[in-house]
Amino acid sequence: MIIDTTKIKNINSFYRLESLKEIYGAIWILFPIFILVLGITIGVLVIVWLEREISAGIQQRIGPEYAGPLGILQALADGTKLLFKENLLPSRGDTRLFSMGPSIAVISILLSYSVIPFGYHLVLADLSIGVFLWIAISSVAPIGLLMSGYGSNNKYSFLGGLRAAAQSISYEIPLTLCVLSISLRVIR
Repeated sequence: MIIDTTKIKNINSFYRLESLKEIYGAIWILFPIFILVLGITIGVLVIVWLEREISAGIQQRIGPEYAGPLGILQALADGTKLLFKENLLPSRGDTRLFSMGPSIAVISILLSYSVIPFGYHLVLADLSIGVFLWIAISSVAPIGLLMSGYGSNNKYSFLGGLRAAAQSISYEIPLTLCVLSISLRVIR
């Protein structure tokens, strides 16, 4: 029996196309998440740039205009500076609390993304209590702020942590009331 090599090549190319379809499917699943994160990042950069330009105009001083054209790269410079900044720990404070506080605040915010639907069939944790879980998880962030302030063993840092936690809670209460009123209206 003689096997035609063109048939074997056709079969192999079809198999490669099927594997590429799976790869393209995975890419298209991650595409809405990438677009959302990119849009939020660009929006934050524009808002920070506008805030600096408007503040400079109000205070009649020079704004961030030396890092790139019109100061657009100032946020990148600030992020690079923050990345290479030295990690200082308080000598008389509780280093575990001081280090765990920011981690708890950031992890609670990142966990709240698990219930946000990024697409029609793309939800990391499809729960029936998604909104309530989002509110509960995001309400843990002020505890991290308090832990950082208390762990420094400095009364001014502790007062700053209390102020940041109170400010965070004061933003969460109206947000929670708005979200819960909408969810109560939708639930039948």
